[in-house]
Amino acid sequence: MLQDQTEKRPDQNAAVFYQDGERLTFAQLLHEADRLAAGLLSLGLKKGDRVGMWAPNCREWVVTQYGTARAGLILVNVNPMYRKKELEYALKKVDCKALVATPGFKDIDYYEMLFELMPELATCAAGAIDSHILPDLDILIMTGKEKYRGAFNFDDILDAASIQDVAAITDLQDTLQFDDPINIQFTSGTTGFPKGATLTHHNIINNSYSVGRGLDYHNRETVVCNPVPLYHCFGMVLGCLQIPCHGATMVFPSRSFDAGIALKAVQDERCTSLYGVPTMFIDMLNHPDLPKLDLSTLYTGIMAGSPSPIDVMRKVMDKMHMTEVTVCYGSTETSPVTFQSTRDCTIEKRVSTVGQAVAHVEAKVVDENRAIVPVGMVGELCTRGYTTMLGYWGDPDKTNEAISSERWFYTGDQAVMDADGYCQIVGRLKDMVIRGGENVYPTEIEQVLYEHPKVKDVQVIGVPDKRLGEEICAWVQLKSGEAATDSELKEFCKERMARFKVPRYFMFVEDFPMTVTGKIQKFKMREESVKILGLEHIHPH
Repeated sequence: MLQDQTEKRPDQNAAVFYQDGERLTFAQLLHEADRLAAGLLSLGLKKGDRVGMWAPNCREWVVTQYGTARAGLILVNVNPMYRKKELEYALKKVDCKALVATPGFKDIDYYEMLFELMPELATCAAGAIDSHILPDLDILIMTGKEKYRGAFNFDDILDAASIQDVAAITDLQDTLQFDDPINIQFTSGTTGFPKGATLTHHNIINNSYSVGRGLDYHNRETVVCNPVPLYHCFGMVLGCLQIPCHGATMVFPSRSFDAGIALKAVQDERCTSLYGVPTMFIDMLNHPDLPKLDLSTLYTGIMAGSPSPIDVMRKVMDKMHMTEVTVCYGSTETSPVTFQSTRDCTIEKRVSTVGQAVAHVEAKVVDENRAIVPVGMVGELCTRGYTTMLGYWGDPDKTNEAISSERWFYTGDQAVMDADGYCQIVGRLKDMVIRGGENVYPTEIEQVLYEHPKVKDVQVIGVPDKRLGEEICAWVQLKSGEAATDSELKEFCKERMARFKVPRYFMFVEDFPMTVTGKIQKFKMREESVKILGLEHIHPH
């Protein structure tokens, strides 16, 4: 599809990295992707090998996305906020053979973290890492100009293959199949440990194409401002894949979200569409530059990740000219979108529902016996269709828990469907917190806090937050005779997990509300926390 679009529009911008001042036309993107594909294969990687990508939004991310796909390699999206333990887990889980990484991001030094995991980098030759902790990882590729011990430079890989090898990538396309696995994205579950949702060309290309049609991309020249992270299904599939699906230009304002830069990019690049989770839109609406900028080229966009307050939706349509903005719902396991609102539905429908099932996707709402409930009744939402992942990488038991033998995916979300098929998400069966569009799994945070020498027991819940939708609250039981402070536990968490997972609130308690059978009643904890923290005025999503 990238090749087809390139033949139609070779000189049009495919990707613009606004803050970095870099641009790739369709012809340049295709050529760089094929040079990378040939370079990776020349290092001995074979079809189906896993290649990790650990970086914020940048040129190398996009080139790696298309280069791996055209080489038949499986791209593994690694969250740029991961710490050492999370990185080790992710790379081991899918037996990553190669990792492309940026030197660092924000306050995280990636290479130092990799060096701690693999001290062998000090003495090994590039491409021949022999790590006892990560035995499958042979190849480390660092972006930028600086040389790192034990690693290749990204640009060296682009130059590694011969002209003939690069040309051969075009012929290779005929041997790749549409339902080959092409992408692994990590998502957590009730265990709290990330699982590798495995997606195919067929899954993600069709989902991007379908959502793009819902936004009218097939009828209009499209320039998308995409401040959403590429490691996430939202940024990569609904964003970046619009390049081959609809010949769109994708504008990445900055390496990580900055409201002012995103707004300026919309104006300067004359964007027609803007993406974000509600938190991002709240920050853009409150930015002092908003009234000074010309956003009149916008008509649509996607708001997803968590429900939008009605006044935010009104302001986005009015102040940002996005009268045809749509709301999308889904999960990484479903490529990601299974429900989308239309460009002309009422504002009430856009904020109270997630729209209707998208084309070629079936949906049903079931009770605990997996029987369909009547319209208007609450039950678990299930979806089926081309969107459903192949499964969780190397985890058949977890796959079978999530996907039935008839290929229904059980979302874990409680929903109500009306007679017209509009779906309202009313709660979660699984104990997930959605903080600013990021899925946060309490068990994962609990496991980290359990390691603190003063902590006897801990339970983590979500509490309402005006800006982020939900914030994280940890109830902590300390060991007898111990004392601890919020800041002490926050610092402990910050060293061991991504910032967005660190609890904002800590409650030091003697015990937890429990049922007679000893099950923790998290809903009671939530009610009590809301009262103690004075959050009753915030409408919980």
